[in-house]
Formats: sequence, C-alpha cells, structure tokens
Amino acid sequence: MKKIKVGAVSYLNTKPLLYGIKRSPALMQMIDLIEDYPANIAARLAAGTIDIGLAPVAVIPKLNEWHIVSDYCISAENDVASVCLFSDVAVDKIEKVLLDYQSRTSVNLCKILLKHYWHINPVQEEAKEHYINAIKGTTAGVVIGDRALKQRANSAYIYDLAGAWKNMTGLPFVFAAWIANSQLPQDFITLFNEANALGLQHLDEVIAENPYTAYDLHTYYTANISYTLTAQKIEGMNRFLDYLRTASAALV
Repeated sequence: MKKIKVGAVSYLNTKPLLYGIKRSPALMQMIDLIEDYPANIAARLAAGTIDIGLAPVAVIPKLNEWHIVSDYCISAENDVASVCLFSDVAVDKIEKVLLDYQSRTSVNLCKILLKHYWHINPVQEEAKEHYINAIKGTTAGVVIGDRALKQRANSAYIYDLAGAWKNMTGLPFVFAAWIANSQLPQDFITLFNEANALGLQHLDEVIAENPYTAYDLHTYYTANISYTLTAQKIEGMNRFLDYLRTASAALV
C-alpha cells in the first residue's frame, strides 16, 4: 500500500501529538512522517507533496480540497505564550513590525490585530533569518514557536496574539489543524486520531523526553496550548478565515 505522507510542525507544541503517532507501529507502517516549520508544511500541503499536515489554518484558502481529519489541533483559549509581538516600546509607539517567516497564520493574525484591535499602521516587513536580533527600539517583531518562548526573557513588552484575538472576538484561536488535501481512508483516520490522544494522556513522559529550561512545559501544555478541536474553536477559525477573505478581496 502506498504510504500516506504526513507533515508535522517541528516545535515543542506538537510533541504531545507526535508522541502517540511515533509509538504506533501500525500507524508508522502506514505513513512517512516529515517534520518542518509551519510555513513549509503549508507549502508542501498546497503543492500536494504531502497528503496531510498539521498545517497553519491560513493555508486553507489556497487548497482546492481540504478536510480536517482529527479531533486535535494546536490552539489557544487565552494566551498561547509562543506566538507574540515582542517590543522594547508600548504598542502605540511601534514604528516597524518584523514578520516571522516561519508561519503565515501568525503573521496574518498579527496584521488583523494591528488594524482591527490595536488600530495602528506601522511599517510591516517580511523578516529574514536571524531577524530577532533586530527587535529593538521602535522595531517590534512577531516571533513564534520555541524561539518565542526564549524571547520572553528579552523583551520589555510582550503582546500575546492569541490573547489579543480572544479579547477582540471572544473566541479561541486555532493556529494549526490536521488538514488533508484529499479524502483519506477511515481506518487510517481512526488510528491517527487515537494516536494523537495518547500523548495528551502521558504529558509527564512527553515533558521528560523534551527537557526545556526557557519555559515550564507543563504550564505550556496544559494552560497555554489547547489541543482539542471544539465547535467554538472551529467558529474562531472560520472568523479568522473571514478576515483573510476580506483582506484578499480588498487587494483585488
């Protein structure tokens, strides 16, 4: 049988979901697992070089066909801690924002918040590698993932993008979901869903496998990241996609 190509984000926030996938002999016989940063997973899914990805939800409008195939996701009901706008100055003093190249969803979320929540219009610049060193003075930066957890110790002002979204909309924010670009066999989906759940039942083991000193992972996995894809989270995701469609229409 042809193996199903699965792409997953390579950050700490995915470790609980990958824990069970990597420990399922039956599932690992069915898949080729690729780990990369979010923007690359999205690009692979859109190009069809993977069949399913834990993909940033901003890729959805770019897909001809898409299916959410798991009850699990990367989301936040309040502050997420690892997707933030970092600055040396208060938000109303920011003159330029450097946009993390690793995730289009987080960048688009920041653009929405700059316009509709903070009501500011700084220069927005696509960031290059090592851009974090340029976050100083009136130049702020969006940083995501493990690097954001480390950056928390270095910036005077931390604006959590998931928390700001919740304040603006009253809804949780979905950063990534398991998205397939075609129909997948139901037996695979069932096994895949069960494997996702396993790590959430063994968080102490997940944390022990991934020693990390910059941020408390128990807090991260239980208070910041929310892994279950609920109806309210889908509502939040659809609200975000509506913002993206409106922004795209305005550019036409």
